[in-house]
Amino acid sequence: MASVVKAPLYTIEVLRLAGSLPDRVALDRVDGSAQLRSPTCGSTVHTAVKLDHGRVAAISQEVRACAFGQASAALVAQHAAGRDRAEIAAMLANLAGWLDGSSDGSLGWGFEALEPARARTARHGAILLPLRALLAATEAAA
Repeated sequence: MASVVKAPLYTIEVLRLAGSLPDRVALDRVDGSAQLRSPTCGSTVHTAVKLDHGRVAAISQEVRACAFGQASAALVAQHAAGRDRAEIAAMLANLAGWLDGSSDGSLGWGFEALEPARARTARHGAILLPLRALLAATEAAA
C-alpha cells in the first residue's frame, strides 16, 4: 500500500502572513470596538476602528490566536480600509461559505492562502474571528 503524503498545514505563506500581523496601534479616535472569543479554540481578537463616512479609515487589532487566526487578522488589516459594514458582512459570509464548502466562488482579500485549513474545521473559528470582530466594531460605531 502506497503512503499518502499530506500537504503541510502551516505553509510558508500562512506563516508569512501570520508574521506580518501589525502590532496594535493607538487610534487618534475610536468610533467602535469589539472583543470576541472563538468558543472552538479560545482565540481572542480585540478590534478598534476609526470610521470616515461609514467606511473603515483605520483599524487596530490585538490578536491572541494560532497562525491561521493571525494570518486572517493580517489579511483583515491589509484589506479593511475603505470598507463599509455591508462589504465586511459580505466578505464574512463569503469566507464562511468557502471554509465550509458551501461556496467555491471568488474569495478575495487573499484568504485563498488559508486553503490548508479548509478541511480542518477546528481552525475555522480562528479564521473567521478577525472579520467577525471587524464587523462587530463597525456595528458598535453605528
